Amino acid sequence: MLYYVLYALRDYISPFNVFRYITFRTAVAIITAMGITFLLAPETIKFLKRISLTQQIRSDGPQTHLTKAGTPTMGGVLIVISTAVSILLWGNLSNRHVWILLISTICFSAIGFWDDFLKVSKRNTKGLRAKYKFGLQIGVALAIAVAQYLNVSDPYSTSLIVPFFKKWLFDFGIFYVPFSVFVIVGSSNAVNLTDGLDGLASGLVAIAVFATGVLVYISGHAGLAQYLQVIYINGIGELTVCCGAIFGASLGFLWYNTHPAEVFMGDVGSLGLGGALGTLATLTKHEIVLVVVGGIFVIETISVILQVGSFKLTGKRIFRMAPIHHHFELKGWLEPKTVVRFWIIGFMLALLSLATIKLR
Repeated sequence: MLYYVLYALRDYISPFNVFRYITFRTAVAIITAMGITFLLAPETIKFLKRISLTQQIRSDGPQTHLTKAGTPTMGGVLIVISTAVSILLWGNLSNRHVWILLISTICFSAIGFWDDFLKVSKRNTKGLRAKYKFGLQIGVALAIAVAQYLNVSDPYSTSLIVPFFKKWLFDFGIFYVPFSVFVIVGSSNAVNLTDGLDGLASGLVAIAVFATGVLVYISGHAGLAQYLQVIYINGIGELTVCCGAIFGASLGFLWYNTHPAEVFMGDVGSLGLGGALGTLATLTKHEIVLVVVGGIFVIETISVILQVGSFKLTGKRIFRMAPIHHHFELKGWLEPKTVVRFWIIGFMLALLSLATIKLR
């Protein structure tokens, strides 16, 4: 909203012309999201403690986690609020891609909020039943996928771009809809599985969305896209502002979520952030790159699948505990060391995803 007001003043005060640039608004969106988080976090944490919305710790998990009992959860509302406000302030709201991403983030966060609320308000429940949880996620993802499929103005709406190759893509046609649903729902739950250590998910999301933002900006810039031989998608560059908002919100939340965490994001944060990353990937046609930039999320998910599959088939476990970050904890890695090492790997994967730009 402020974007429209301030940019309209350019005819009277020339410096306001700077608001036309996506890079400038992205920087402002980062600062805004971080500022809102810092402003709201202290009182939000106190409020969550006061109404006893605190994390319940599994007795069969790492024993070092038992000290976390009583830590406020559902702090992900801070990320959602700061992201949404920042986007509404600095994004071009006439761009349909911005609305798709914003609605996706809010809807997935709402599912997570419901799940979290059931967990903390009824101590004898495991939250929202799986069939309802996945059903709602699939429903939201399906609506997003159909909206993209029906976008006749986008010639690549049903295409899958293969990185490392110059404009090599496959047109899935109607089958892109279920593929898109798989990517979005899978991304949402992958981030959710990763959210098990202080600062792990929020830090990795910040890294992933920063790298994604660079790719999005290039895809939406006609000159850069042509120079780097990347598929140009008209209007997609505006999502760079959204990436900036998510990045700023994640960093702001990380201030309070780093070890020892003052607040956990809960499913309201992890499902929302994961849904946002998945939606970004499908909107920008970077689904395969998402596997690279979000490699830790993928590894965490695969570790759970392998663990469950192995136990059901053979009665034996592959890892000491899944997701895999708990495996390393039980091997003796301290929690902060585990988190930082996973961040380092995430950063390396982000650099690799950016390298796909030149290796074409």
